[in-house]
Amino acid sequence: MKAIHTLVIAASLFASAGAFAQSAAPQSGSTAAASAQTDGEVRKVDLAQGKVTLRHGPLTNPDMPAMTMVFTASDKKLLEGLKEGDKVRFTADKQNGIYVVTAIEAAK
Repeated sequence: MKAIHTLVIAASLFASAGAFAQSAAPQSGSTAAASAQTDGEVRKVDLAQGKVTLRHGPLTNPDMPAMTMVFTASDKKLLEGLKEGDKVRFTADKQNGIYVVTAIEAAK
């Protein structure tokens, strides 16, 4: 009886490890990048401070619901040419406790 119990536990652990490895596996480059992009609308641009206020849909990374918030640009040049009301697709990340836009482009 003890041997069957041990086998059941071992099989469960093996199955769990396989599922974890599959879910933790990195996605292909274009799929991962596409899933990280979020639609948004520019509400304000502060080029001098390198900040942009975006009304956006849910973010997958970092995990965040839809809202309007201020992001810091990873590079101020990303914000050049943006103006209030522009529809954009962007990628954001949390770096050192700050929400950062790492890529942004006009929505198509």
